[in-house]
Amino acid sequence: MKNIKTEIKWAAIFIGMALLWMWLERIAGLHDVHIDKHALYTNFFAIPATIVVVFALLDKRRNDYNGIMSYKQSFISGAIITLIITLFNPVSQYIISHFITPDYFDNAIKYAVNAGEMTRPEAEEYFNLKSYIMQGFVGTPVMGLVTTAIVSIFVKRKTK
Repeated sequence: MKNIKTEIKWAAIFIGMALLWMWLERIAGLHDVHIDKHALYTNFFAIPATIVVVFALLDKRRNDYNGIMSYKQSFISGAIITLIITLFNPVSQYIISHFITPDYFDNAIKYAVNAGEMTRPEAEEYFNLKSYIMQGFVGTPVMGLVTTAIVSIFVKRKTK
């Protein structure tokens, strides 16, 4: 691949969108007063995440491949975007947990224990920055590559 400027641009857009999503979750109370609904509503992040991937791969096809892109080229582009997002996961998680929603882990621990979902030690082990960074290093590539594999089916184009 001759140029990854497009992938860098869309990875930055994705990270910005993810940070905005976390801020909106906090504003909506999903990190404190409505934390009981967080597990459900946070899944809706898949919608804007998929839209960003679609726009990224369409941009790549249009501007870097002159409107013609194979499935392989599309998948590689999405994989590069996913890799960049994954590498910046610790920074994103730090920003989220220290600036956007610094009380989230404490609130999540209290909720999980009070709801009987976890013991306090289990909740403390799960809801912390280190754990979320590790989850991001596993979950981000899995979800990114699955999304890329599916979206690539629809954005590939053999002829103009």
